[in-house]
Amino acid sequence: MKLLAAATLFFLAAPAPEIRYFQFEQPIAMPAQASGQTCTVVDPGVFFHAAPGLADLRLYQGTTETPYVIRSDVSIASTDQTVPLLNLGKKGDQTVFDAAMPPGSYSDVQLTIDAQNFLATVIVSGSEAQSGGGRTKLGSFTIFDLTKERLGRSTVLHLPESDFHYLHFEITGPIAPGNVTGLSITRLPESQPEYRAVAETAAALLGKRDSVFVMDVFGAPVDRVVFVPAANPPNLSRDVEIRVDSLSPHRADDATEPPQPVTASGNILRVHSIQDGHRIDEEHLTVDAPQSSFDEERWTVTVLNHDDAPIQFASVRLEMLERRLCFDATAGSVYTLFYGDSVLAAPVYDYAALFVLQKNAVAAQLGAETANPAYQPRPDERPFTEKHPTLLWVALVLVILLLGAVAFRSFKSAPANRS
Repeated sequence: MKLLAAATLFFLAAPAPEIRYFQFEQPIAMPAQASGQTCTVVDPGVFFHAAPGLADLRLYQGTTETPYVIRSDVSIASTDQTVPLLNLGKKGDQTVFDAAMPPGSYSDVQLTIDAQNFLATVIVSGSEAQSGGGRTKLGSFTIFDLTKERLGRSTVLHLPESDFHYLHFEITGPIAPGNVTGLSITRLPESQPEYRAVAETAAALLGKRDSVFVMDVFGAPVDRVVFVPAANPPNLSRDVEIRVDSLSPHRADDATEPPQPVTASGNILRVHSIQDGHRIDEEHLTVDAPQSSFDEERWTVTVLNHDDAPIQFASVRLEMLERRLCFDATAGSVYTLFYGDSVLAAPVYDYAALFVLQKNAVAAQLGAETANPAYQPRPDERPFTEKHPTLLWVALVLVILLLGAVAFRSFKSAPANRS
């Protein structure tokens, strides 16, 4: 029994990493005599040869495994906060109101306007008191709804960074007090996330009405789709559909259902024009990507042109949030990143659990990917029954036949019942 238990533990034990079993390596170029917390950007190409989720990444100082952590930039989620309207009414031909702003800095202000097909100007000023005292003008902004022209809608006021206790609004245009139904603010993020291109194309497959862009992705995550217009692009407002299909073949003997495609939709908008004396400058040329988990994917991005002429794009890019590999470096040491051993599970380090990013972390550079010169295939450590499943079935059939033959002989040699 002890021998059987030991054998079971042996087969269940996770394989240990060894440099000779990694197919690929990348050197890490450190600044001279740099030490302490160090971070380097992981190139999207690493995902192509690494295991899913970068589970097989290992960092070595010489032949010694070095703990690390992978940090991903976080996309900035909307942190909108609703602000009540004060003293909403008319002043001459303007709609005016105030807003008591919450403590802290804010940037964009979103007005909720219950109206369509309008063009209006909003003058915003700030002060520390609701009435009396001086006011600081923060800017004049254009809000619009160009539904008839199929150019979308924007009621966002892009304020400079502000922390006034009160904001004052004066709207000139076809907006009555009853049309203004709400106001919200977006908090300023501490920093903007960085992105890296995963795939890119400028080749559009033109259908009867739609522009279709097809890109294949191998292993890397995709967080957003970016549309880059060509020179002198027109104003546009187009709906976008995204479909992600698995490229991995589905075996005929697989009893599970083939993976279903992942879909998403969005809208891209570009308006730069002067209408009725109002300057409009508004662009939203990115769409959030759907979250998929296929190892090999085909992304189909469709721009719905409807009855309009197709838009010429300089490129359509799939981008991922930047990933950084961070570790504690020793001055004068040489570090190499290894990967390409798919049987490994993701490492669990105390370093990752206790990690706190430092503002003055050393910036290192990841070198070019090369084949590991010491690579040799990992020996097949699976149990015999997993290596040769056919033999198991053959043996089972032989045993059944043997038992059947024994039973048949026993039946023939048994004396007949006599009444």
